[in-house]
Amino acid sequence: MTRSCDRFVLLLSPIPARRSPGGRNEGISLHSEPPAQSERDTLPVGALILLALTGFTAIVTETLPAGLLPQVADDLSISRALAGQMVTVYAVGSVVAAIPLVSFTQSYARKPLLLAAILGLLVFDVVTALSHSFAVTLVARFAAGVAAGLGWGILGGYARRLVVDRLKGQALALAMIGTPLALSVGVPLGTFAGGAIGWRTAFLVLAALALCLAGAVAWKMPDSAGQPPERKLSNLAVLRMPGVAMILATAFGWVTAHYILYTYLAPYAEWAGHGDRVSLLLLVFGCAALAGIWIAGAAVDRHLRLHVLASLAVFAGATMVLGFLPHSNGVILVGVVLWGLTFGGAATSIQTAASDAAGDGVDIVGAMLTTIWNVSIACGGAIGALIYRSAGIQAFFPAMLVLLGIAFVVAYASSGNGFKAGARTERR
Repeated sequence: MTRSCDRFVLLLSPIPARRSPGGRNEGISLHSEPPAQSERDTLPVGALILLALTGFTAIVTETLPAGLLPQVADDLSISRALAGQMVTVYAVGSVVAAIPLVSFTQSYARKPLLLAAILGLLVFDVVTALSHSFAVTLVARFAAGVAAGLGWGILGGYARRLVVDRLKGQALALAMIGTPLALSVGVPLGTFAGGAIGWRTAFLVLAALALCLAGAVAWKMPDSAGQPPERKLSNLAVLRMPGVAMILATAFGWVTAHYILYTYLAPYAEWAGHGDRVSLLLLVFGCAALAGIWIAGAAVDRHLRLHVLASLAVFAGATMVLGFLPHSNGVILVGVVLWGLTFGGAATSIQTAASDAAGDGVDIVGAMLTTIWNVSIACGGAIGALIYRSAGIQAFFPAMLVLLGIAFVVAYASSGNGFKAGARTERR
């Protein structure tokens, strides 16, 4: 046991400073000066958990106001609809900033960038908590979204850089576990805490979490060099790489279909006769999504294409169950479990495929995925709202099936470059 613990501590030990020929310690530059962190043949669990906690913090920061709209609206003397824009401007900040920021910082070392993103969330959560001006609050939320866009843009590439090829899928799966944890545990807990201690205090608690996370990253997170300047790529060059556009299109259809229903889960539960079980449905979905991430981590390196196609097909089956057989307690729970299992690993599979296709453009494609993901969230909410007002909840499911069908066809057609058959570790 002692030897295992020693190995674990060594995995998390910070990189020593480099010495010049004269014996003088050299500081680590933001650019690609530091020695590259060597890829490991075992998972650096502690470092990957820190990346997962970064994603967790970003997601909870984004979605917390949604559960506290009455308190926010009353405190700031605005309507609930206006208070909801705190979520919107955060997403807009991520969409606007992710690609240009990540592209500009390609050659920067990863650890300082990760710290900058976490500290940005910390600072702007504090501003949000202390502001009594709605205009200032919106600016702070937009800036927090910018910080999150940077963090999400580098997170996947950072995780993959820490390990050898055969472990990249597992590393990414562990680094991405913060998203379902945030949605299944963090958001409900944050909503409950906000109601108990006030929405401003809830944001201060989030800031304290970011502060602790920043300290842990500064102390224990291994660094990784950025892209050498001579290997920097333009956004257009990455987008034109074989398979990248197809993967992004698959992600858009998959994520938009998910958020049409997820955004309006409470009205759906009422329509299905389970209005008092929304919390249970969220919990079941979250637990299933965690299991889905585990499945993705186990399958992604050897059966990436099969995992994507099977997930889309089973998600379509779950959509039919939830849309056409929603009134039975057992059936709706089965549908939610299948939904969570198939969507939980979506980020891992899509990020892995995109990173493989992009090669040296791994960080840029990560920023593109961050942008597509946030656009899909917005589109899912907007499409859901239009359908809800014009045709009712029951019309969600044909629209979701169309999107999932398109995603499936695109993924199936991209066997040559995007979602290749066979073990990805044998193809590299």
